[in-house]
This record gives sequence, structure tokens and C-alpha cells, in this order.
Amino acid sequence: MPQTTVDLLNQGIEANSADTFRRGNVVHLPAGGNLIVTGDLHGHRRNFERIVAFADLANHPDRHIILQEIIHGGPEDSEGGCLSYKLLFDVVRYKVSFPDRVHVIMGNHDTSFINNSEVMKDGREMNRAMRLALEREYPRAGAEIELAIKQLLFSQPLAVRCGNRIWMSHSLPSDRFSGQFDPEVLHRPLKINDVVRPGPAYLLTWGRKHSQALLDIMAERLDTDIFVLGHQPQEQGWSRAGRNLIILASNHNHGCLLSIELAKFYTVEQLIESIVPLASVS
Repeated sequence: MPQTTVDLLNQGIEANSADTFRRGNVVHLPAGGNLIVTGDLHGHRRNFERIVAFADLANHPDRHIILQEIIHGGPEDSEGGCLSYKLLFDVVRYKVSFPDRVHVIMGNHDTSFINNSEVMKDGREMNRAMRLALEREYPRAGAEIELAIKQLLFSQPLAVRCGNRIWMSHSLPSDRFSGQFDPEVLHRPLKINDVVRPGPAYLLTWGRKHSQALLDIMAERLDTDIFVLGHQPQEQGWSRAGRNLIILASNHNHGCLLSIELAKFYTVEQLIESIVPLASVS
């Protein structure tokens, strides 16, 4: 029922806002327990199922998980419409079930859906593809559900940081626009202009190909040592893209996750040893 879906999305918005560990737009994780970090999902249901099985949150009460970029990709309806919103609804159910331990951070496809800008993937404009699928499934409530999805995506935090000085966000500002990025967005209420180019949330989610000089500047600015990001496609599921940067992808058969002990300080080399191929998870 459409109203049931809207109610679910509203529960997700409340769970995002009431997250015990959230301060401003950053989730500050405790100094103990375990964290599972994943990359972009883009509608890949089987990998989401593997991630949920690996995390096993019901039996690990001190474990947290980071998810990102749920929409745009995966199954299509009979007319080529993007059905990734169905996986988004399941992720919301997961968040509502474990509201203080499932953390879904904002990605660039989220900002594009919020502000109705075009975003291309595999030769298709993905917002249009998803919107048309929604309208076909919910002919009398498509606009209402689309609005609720936008409000849900807008309620997401921008980043997660750990006491062991590891920072997770979808991306970082690119070299070209780093000087325009205002880190105050991490601490104040988010505004709609923040997710529109060149707003700070837009810059934080869209940057690519970061130089080491930029990574060093951002590490000092954000008071962190190591970045774990998504956003940039990784054919093998991950890459080391700088002295202090790992990029993860979870949206294909070579997708990966990263398991981190929150009480342990890591080198990048040690983090790489903790990467788990999703294909190895039953």
C-alpha cells in the first residue's frame, strides 16, 4: 500500500535524525566494537543480502555498519525503469530495525535525486528511469512517494568518523573545488542549497581523482588520518588511491566490504588486509 511505504520512509527519516551517535551531519562511533564499511550498492540486492549476513547485527550488539549509494542500478521493470527504490525500502527497514547501528551516508546519486539534476549511468538518466518506474508501480501516489524518498535521502548524515582516526564519506571535494568546501556543513542543519552545485554537500559527494596534496589538506582539516570512500568505480572492488585513501565498491561480483575494530589503530596496509570479497560470503 502506498501509505505503508510513506510511513516506512518517515520512520527512516526519524531514525536518521535520532541516531544516538549522530552530531550534526557526522556520526561519531564509539571507541569499542566493530564496524563494517561497504561501498556503493546501486541496487545490487544479492550483495546487500551478503552484507547483512556478514554483519549479523542481531548476534553482534556492538557492531555498526555503513551503507551508501543504494539507488540507481540493478533490476529494471518491463519498460526499463529503475527499480532500485525497492532495495532502498529494504535498507530503510534495516535501519529502522537497528537505528543506532545502521548508518546510511549521503552519496552523489542521492543529491541528484533530491535536487532533480541529471545523473547518467550506463547511458541512462537515472532519476528519470527511477521516477517512471515509481509512477508505473504507484500510479496514484508516485509523486507522494518520490517526495518521501527525497526527504529520506536528505535526512542522511554526510560522514562517519571513528575514534581510531578513520573517516568514511561517499567522497571528498575535488582538487579544483576544495577551496570552496565549507566544513561547517558537517556541524549545522543541512539546507537544500547544500546539495546543489556548488554547495558543500554536493562538493563532498561528487569529487573524484584526489591528489595526495588534497588528501593531506583534508586530513588536517577534518582531523583524521585515513579516508575510506566510495563513489569512484572499482573493477576489482577496491583500490588504494593515495597514501591515506582506500576506495570501496560493493555493486558488482567483485564487490568488497571492510571490517574494522573500532578500538584498534590501523595503517592503510592493515586496513587492506581486512577487506573481504563479498563473493566469499554465503
